[in-house]
Amino acid sequence: MLTQDQIEQLADELLVADRDRAVIPLLSSRNPGMTVDDAYAVQSLWATRRAASGHRVVGHKIGLTSKAMQAATGITEPDYGVVFEDMVLENGATVPFDRYSNVRIEVEIAFVLEKALNGPGCTIVDVLDATKYVVPALEILNSHIDLSGRTIVDTISDNAAMGAMVLGGRPVPVHAFDLRWIAALLYRNQTIEETGVAAGVLNHPATAVAWLANKLGQHGTGLSAGEVVLAGSFTRPMWVERGDTVSADYGNLGTVTCRFV
Repeated sequence: MLTQDQIEQLADELLVADRDRAVIPLLSSRNPGMTVDDAYAVQSLWATRRAASGHRVVGHKIGLTSKAMQAATGITEPDYGVVFEDMVLENGATVPFDRYSNVRIEVEIAFVLEKALNGPGCTIVDVLDATKYVVPALEILNSHIDLSGRTIVDTISDNAAMGAMVLGGRPVPVHAFDLRWIAALLYRNQTIEETGVAAGVLNHPATAVAWLANKLGQHGTGLSAGEVVLAGSFTRPMWVERGDTVSADYGNLGTVTCRFV
């Protein structure tokens, strides 16, 4: 396990990398004994320092919940990160490309909670009962660590590569649709690149939110009323470049779009 000094050093490295849009060498290769608990300690300290600079946590993201994402990364277990208020963008947002590193897009369902969720023992039924509505979302990935050879401790430390979320479409109650069958078509510059169905996220996207509540419970925290939770991508990540327009068509749930400049 890492010492407190090592945890502080890595958290500071990631803060600087985010500020400078830099990519740093793998944490796992430089710290061979690093554990998942170490990685969450790095992430937690990074988030605490960011909050101390004036930012506010408004939600969480869950990553690596689908076979598509696990195959794309070579990592076979989910992870999570925190979402700050400046990471939430409106539909149609113009996004500064230079704000992020290794910029990619994922297709997700966002859960907006009206009740708190706490583990252990949180179930999919608890999640559905606690959710005010779901809404289509795009996640912008922002990876500050070398992509080649990453392990789960690298992604966790890097706040699960959370850059921003773009919320769009229309909010719907969780019982209005079978959430497993929400589908999306992902376009870049009017060309379709990816398709997916939300059941790809652990067979039901609400299962991912229950997983998160239980995981947070192990760390003595939980999900609060009012939080926005990204349940994980059900497509592979799509690379984008400056000048690209990205849109996802969720059928009856509407569309969500953004443009990189």
